[in-house]
Amino acid sequence: MRAPFIAKWRAGLLGRPVTSRAADGLVRKVIALNGWAAIFILAAIFLFLAINSNRALGEVGFVAMLTGREWYPTIAVPRFGFLPLLAGSAAVTVTALVLSVPVSVAAAVFISEFASGRVKEVAKAIIEFMAAVPSVVYGFVGLAVVAPWVQQTFSQPSGLSALTAAIVLAFMIAPTIVSISEDALHAVPNSLRQGSLALGNTRWQTTYKVVIPSASSGVLAAVMLGMGRAIGETMAVLMLTGNAAIIPTSLFDSVRTITGTIAAEMGNVVQGGLHQSVLFNLGLVLFTITFLINLVADLVLEKQRRRWQR
Repeated sequence: MRAPFIAKWRAGLLGRPVTSRAADGLVRKVIALNGWAAIFILAAIFLFLAINSNRALGEVGFVAMLTGREWYPTIAVPRFGFLPLLAGSAAVTVTALVLSVPVSVAAAVFISEFASGRVKEVAKAIIEFMAAVPSVVYGFVGLAVVAPWVQQTFSQPSGLSALTAAIVLAFMIAPTIVSISEDALHAVPNSLRQGSLALGNTRWQTTYKVVIPSASSGVLAAVMLGMGRAIGETMAVLMLTGNAAIIPTSLFDSVRTITGTIAAEMGNVVQGGLHQSVLFNLGLVLFTITFLINLVADLVLEKQRRRWQR
């Protein structure tokens, strides 16, 4: 009995499963550690913003800041109204989504359902390249091409406006929407496609009657992640919006976003001063918005994963 056992042990037949189990356990622990580290870092960021926001909360008040309609932080009696900044961010983000979502979803449908292998590879490479381009490069392109085009086409005194920033931002968020939407469409089981074709539907009818509705939650999550990307964009928006802290009445108005305000003013404030504390409050608002958007998007994606695992 003992000799065969020793022979197998020397041959490694018994050692491999033990090693494999140990490796699996180690990998699980590393993944769990990374997950807890991410949660800890996220909580630390929130705590850091909250601590540095205390002075403004006590001297100005969060409701007063959130509902204030004027942003004049450097006058004798400063006014710290977030409403123009929130309105500017909303105008740029919503317009960018309106411009980008139809084209991006259509591109994802084409890549997933109709493109040949070679075309699909080229399209995915282009999308990955678009995602890798630095935002400041998009900003330069916007200044050199989009801003003059908006100014001349719509006869505006300036091309730096919410519309200009939204056009450039639409290109910037397109890779996110296309990639995640394509993954959601690709995850739809082929059995659904085959069943639809067997019933006499064409390929296009199968796509818009079966595939797209089945992947709708994933496409919605892609749109929400694109929204989060748009709200958090800084450099290109700072270069193209005109940075006027007003509540816009038109897309041709110059606006100022939350991210642009933080980037433009944080380096010029007094350390520990009221203005800096207000900017930390603004960062806390931005953090909360982006966190909620990404959380909802993750929940929607998880819902789709569970749906197809049944």
